[in-house]
Amino acid sequence: MPIAANPVYVGVDVAKSTLQAHLPSGQFALANLPADRLRLVHKLQAVPGVQVVCEATGGYERPLVELLHQHGLGVSVVNPAQVRAAAQAQGQRAKNDPLDACLLTDYGKRFQPALTPPRSKVQRRLADLAQWLQQLISAQALAKTQAEHHTDSFVNRGHGQLLAHYQTQIRKVEKQIQELLAQDSALEQRVQCLDDITGVGLRTALLVLAHMPELGQINRQQVGALAGLAPWTRDSGTMKGKRCIGGGRPEVRRALYMAALSASRSNVVLREFYQRLRANGKHGKVALTAVMRKLIVHMNHRLKILATQPKVTAQKMPAE
Repeated sequence: MPIAANPVYVGVDVAKSTLQAHLPSGQFALANLPADRLRLVHKLQAVPGVQVVCEATGGYERPLVELLHQHGLGVSVVNPAQVRAAAQAQGQRAKNDPLDACLLTDYGKRFQPALTPPRSKVQRRLADLAQWLQQLISAQALAKTQAEHHTDSFVNRGHGQLLAHYQTQIRKVEKQIQELLAQDSALEQRVQCLDDITGVGLRTALLVLAHMPELGQINRQQVGALAGLAPWTRDSGTMKGKRCIGGGRPEVRRALYMAALSASRSNVVLREFYQRLRANGKHGKVALTAVMRKLIVHMNHRLKILATQPKVTAQKMPAE
């Protein structure tokens, strides 16, 4: 959806149970319920060139964003930390729903954020399944760690049953994902393209694509920043601070960490890269972070190639 020539930015502060909209005609408060979301859409449709600006609020914004897309209205889902920083830069310390909606409108006017593209039904379901799969895997790992410290036979049996339950649920989710991929050949090709990289497994490919659907459509600098793998400089005058990573999408970093561990041992190119960094005195985690960044950049590159040659089946090969 292209941005209007002269967009009218409307900030909408989204909470679990309420919505606060800063319309050109004034503030408008309503409940975060289907009927009230539709009322808001009707009001927005009366504003020519409207572009809604809202924050990512852990999922509470998704029903509204999907409804706006269904009605052909532009919406930008922005980073709450950036909006708060913009407010503090103007000396704005107070915080409430009407103020937040007003700040979102001002943020849109000042920074003109890009539109958030709509996701297909398959993409939305894949994201939900991938998130549930990650939660199950994390819970299983925690249960395994806890099981090491119990000696009571009853507790041990309970842990065994719990671990078996997690494994059964994981298999069921993976089966659902395979059935979902069979419905979308383009998405299935993208997953297979990443799975073909030595060191990257099916789970990593799914999690990365679910949480970073832009992969294959952005440049190497953007992909590193979006994954939160671009080191921040912390220099001032003669002081040279330590570089660090952060921000971006932590779900992608978690998935890439295990892939980087595997790739640093099994992938010819990345193994040599990792060993060279270690030989040059880099700390193990620093070298592994560099492998993660190289891996996500290569994933992005392969998906770009796939987009130009969608019918070509990629061969199993190491990252370049």
